Amino acid sequence: MLFPALLSEISSHDFEVAETLIGVLRFVLIFVAARTLAEILVRFELPTILGELLAGVIIGASGLHLLVPPETQVQLNGAFANAVGVLAHVPPEEVSSIYNEGFGSLRSVSNLGLYSLLFLTGLESELEELMAVGAQAFSVAVAGVVLPFALGTFGLMALFHVDPIQAIFAGASMTATSIGITASVFGELGYLRTREGQIVIGAAVLDDILGIVILAVVVSLAAGGSLEIAPIIQLVVAAVLFVVVALLLSRKAAPAFDWMIDQLKAPGAKLVGSYLLLGVSCFIATAIGLEAALGAFAAGLIASTSKHRVEIQTAVSPIVALFATVFFVLVGAGMDLSVINPSDPDSRSALVIAGFMFVVAIIGKVVAGWAVFGKQKTNHLVVGLGMLPRGEVGLIFLGLGTAAKLLSPGLEAAILLMVIGTTFLAPVLLRLVLKDKPPEDGNQVPDEFAADPLAGAS
Repeated sequence: MLFPALLSEISSHDFEVAETLIGVLRFVLIFVAARTLAEILVRFELPTILGELLAGVIIGASGLHLLVPPETQVQLNGAFANAVGVLAHVPPEEVSSIYNEGFGSLRSVSNLGLYSLLFLTGLESELEELMAVGAQAFSVAVAGVVLPFALGTFGLMALFHVDPIQAIFAGASMTATSIGITASVFGELGYLRTREGQIVIGAAVLDDILGIVILAVVVSLAAGGSLEIAPIIQLVVAAVLFVVVALLLSRKAAPAFDWMIDQLKAPGAKLVGSYLLLGVSCFIATAIGLEAALGAFAAGLIASTSKHRVEIQTAVSPIVALFATVFFVLVGAGMDLSVINPSDPDSRSALVIAGFMFVVAIIGKVVAGWAVFGKQKTNHLVVGLGMLPRGEVGLIFLGLGTAAKLLSPGLEAAILLMVIGTTFLAPVLLRLVLKDKPPEDGNQVPDEFAADPLAGAS
């Protein structure tokens, strides 16, 4: 709906020109800033998504004010508004109104990036190949979810009097484990196919599943505005059943999905078929009261056993690289980092909370490394450190909370610092512990059973 006062002063042509210029400039800013930071970080063997997030912070509400979500109530950069006003022949003071009016389309692109990323995460979950260390991976995964979630949630409520829903969400954000970061370090040091490496990969997959289930429940609860027992039980059961059905379908429905893909002869068949599955799964999840994000992840799990898995991954990856960039930049753009200013006494509480979450995030995962059972010799510290980085999965969780408006600015900043801190720290500690320590003989998992997340990576 257009603003009546605006229409009285601006012709429809000038309005469209202004809207187009703003839309194009937003995408140019997003991709230039994101790519610049990503190229810098990748040279230090750090996740590119951190660069995308930092790019959003720099050009967003905490930085240059070139990309400001309307809910931040931050004034659009004056030079940006003047430039658009001159080019589109509209008053500069009206540019902000036009900017806010069209922001929803950018948000839609961001959501597409999120769902595509979650689909790819599910697709890369090599469930069949984890049977060699399945039981050990399960015990580590459960400990790696329960410990940081419980310590984080109850600690935030008891020590900092954080709202229960916000505390639960923050606790859930600490359950994630980034497979890609750990796998890269293990691969570099020759530990990827060891018992420790495979346990971590298996546990990370299960952690993501459990964490996303928890988040889907929390976001759905937040929409209802209460923490009543009956709705909680109902949502938990629905979410668990939804994921269990998806896991079962990953075995049973793959032939039908492959048949559908095989019938499509036009170019882009595998991409179209994949997004059809993604759309149906998101629709079903939403229809039964769950988050569409859980549906996207479940769709990836279903497609993970397809004979076309590699081709689907190849087709979907560029879409993720393009649109997920928008998602992470928008998350960063909406961050208000002024709440962690150490010179401001009123802002120090956010830093204290961030420090608490960082410590709990480390302890919870490292201790989980000792949950491995069995007579075989295992380096428990390596397993625990391998579970440490939150990486892109942690940022997905943060983005979900931001999009659902569940978190206070201080808690958003605290989660961001926790994710960045663990992501940077884990590779450093793993390299220190494993440096000049080649895997012992007999510690290798047979190739036919070993999962390799790096296979096919560009």
